[in-house]
Amino acid sequence: MSSLTNTLRALAVAACSLALVAPATVARAEPSTAELTRRIDKSSAELQDVVESHNELREKIKDNRAAVDRLQERIGPLEQQAEQSRADVGRLAVTAYKTGNLGAAEALLRTDDSTSMLDRLGTLDHLTRQRQATVASYTADQQRLLDEKTRLDVTLSRQAAQSRELAAAKRRIERDLAKLYEMRRQAYGRATERPTNNSGSANDAPSVSGQAGVAVRFAYGALGKPYAWGQDGPNGYDCSGLTSAAWRAAGKSLPHNTKMQWGKVAKISRGELRPGDLVFYRSLGHVAIYVGDGQVIHAPTFGRNVEKRAVDLMPPYGYGRVR
Repeated sequence: MSSLTNTLRALAVAACSLALVAPATVARAEPSTAELTRRIDKSSAELQDVVESHNELREKIKDNRAAVDRLQERIGPLEQQAEQSRADVGRLAVTAYKTGNLGAAEALLRTDDSTSMLDRLGTLDHLTRQRQATVASYTADQQRLLDEKTRLDVTLSRQAAQSRELAAAKRRIERDLAKLYEMRRQAYGRATERPTNNSGSANDAPSVSGQAGVAVRFAYGALGKPYAWGQDGPNGYDCSGLTSAAWRAAGKSLPHNTKMQWGKVAKISRGELRPGDLVFYRSLGHVAIYVGDGQVIHAPTFGRNVEKRAVDLMPPYGYGRVR
């Protein structure tokens, strides 16, 4: 019995010794593919929202640049007009200085001609009104010019701030995208899907007439091309880039932003869907183009390729028709 006791004591001492020398760290299991996929989907959705905000900001910068061009076009003629008004007022000032502004009194007092007093008073009133109009025109021209220049300064300041914000958004996207691609490599062995051998062709598109048919055929031609954030082709697309490019091919202008596209389309019901219509998802965080037979074509997300899926690939937010 004592021998057994001694043996047990020895084993206990050995176990304690091992516990003391063993590393204090606890082994952690690598996340499963399912867990990585869940993280990838969550990160992709969040990053897509950032991309759409980036796209919206870029569209606003385009609008601002157009506004700057319009303002500068208006300022040129206004400057010329204001300069002419300034010259007119200058001539009035020179005349008043040279004459001592006594012309009115002399005209009234002079009696050595046959002009009646009423005629002379009428002439003076006309001259006074002309001078008042000249001065008023000068003042108005100067104010219009000042207002336009103020608007231009505000627009340029806004554009500069937006450009800084755009650059910051781009840096964030690229930083977060590197992390996302690393997760994809861990989960799938590569950061992006392999190019598909069955890339789409406009010849595969259903027969649809008119501009909608052009947009649908364009979308079919984009099948298999990679998702590329901020891009509207021809080598890659994000979701709103694909729909804007498809409809641009059909002669319609859509902003490269999902929320802005929702603001431009005519809202329709699901029962009214026809090829070429747009289907919106994720509270306007994603958009696809309907191609008929319950199917849409869309640029899904980072690392994926343009694909055709059922319209219920996720719960739709709403449906719109390009006008």
